[in-house]
Amino acid sequence: MENGAVFDSPGNHFEVLRGAVENTNEAFVTIDQHSRVVLFNKAAERIFGYRREEVLGQELDLLLSPMCADSHREALERYLDTRRPTLIGHETELAVARKSGETFPASISFSVAEVGGQLFFTGIVRDLTAHKALERQVLQSERLAMLGQALAEITHEIKNPLIMIGGFARQLFGKLKNERDRAKLQIIAEEVARLERMLAGLRDLYRPQQLFVEDVDLASLVAEVVALVEEEAGSRRVNIKSAVRPEATRAWADREKLKQVFLNLIKNSLEALPDGGTITISTRHEAGRVEVLVADGGEGIPAEIQKRVFSPFFTTKEHGTGLGLCISKRIINEHPGGTFSLESREGEGTVVTIGLSSCDDSPFSS
Repeated sequence: MENGAVFDSPGNHFEVLRGAVENTNEAFVTIDQHSRVVLFNKAAERIFGYRREEVLGQELDLLLSPMCADSHREALERYLDTRRPTLIGHETELAVARKSGETFPASISFSVAEVGGQLFFTGIVRDLTAHKALERQVLQSERLAMLGQALAEITHEIKNPLIMIGGFARQLFGKLKNERDRAKLQIIAEEVARLERMLAGLRDLYRPQQLFVEDVDLASLVAEVVALVEEEAGSRRVNIKSAVRPEATRAWADREKLKQVFLNLIKNSLEALPDGGTITISTRHEAGRVEVLVADGGEGIPAEIQKRVFSPFFTTKEHGTGLGLCISKRIINEHPGGTFSLESREGEGTVVTIGLSSCDDSPFSS
């Protein structure tokens, strides 16, 4: 009963209400009938980027984009004249401005109250930036799934004829004596193989990835990958140097897919070193992340085409499919907290940096 008596007091009711408004996750912005801000809670400070003292007493236009500011003034004047609401009592989406000038999508519900003969209008604001990004991600995933299914069906229809063409070409190659005809068959066989690689790449690019994320020892994985390409590197007079730091050896990743990415990057580096050289694979650890760097001192990528290197089918290689880098980037980006970046200077080489969550500091370790 005593506790109930406490909340029966009008003053305590007010304090409870004020505390609830002040500490909610939604921004509360209240204006008077002259459009001046009279209430601006903590969430509003966080969402809009203004301190309370910068906003109180100012016109609401400060928080609105120019188009929304015009609409707001018209709606306010119309309500004061007619007392007929348009948005009051409803939820709507508007473009709202932060202090930095950035506009963001927001969900706003409006209410009106009369206190002491004066009208006060309150907007409850939710920042929809993350929600909209998630919607786009879901939509993109759905589109990729549909595209992946279509590609799987197309690949199935094309793959069998390609296998037959390649097989017949190889059979005829052994029977023909004319060198010109043999050369033509060799071209056919090579192009069929390239198309088969492209189909496999398309399947990997657009098929939804199913990751098996585990604690991966990067030192052992790098050693395994280096062993796989060591013979080819030796034939090209390329030395592969591993500089994996002891404190940056464990990350959360799909081991097999990460292995695929490493192999692709090393093969790219090998092709960038036609006259031999060194490829260095190193790691670094900071702020709960492990970064793996694959660097070569090769020819580098001209600045004018660097923006296109992640585009499907773009390649500067004679027999490349143009899918390796974009597949690698997608694999890493689909890892929790994964990042993939490339820096290159023409004549100086290329560095690809892969960022992953560290096993020591990642929330997955709990």
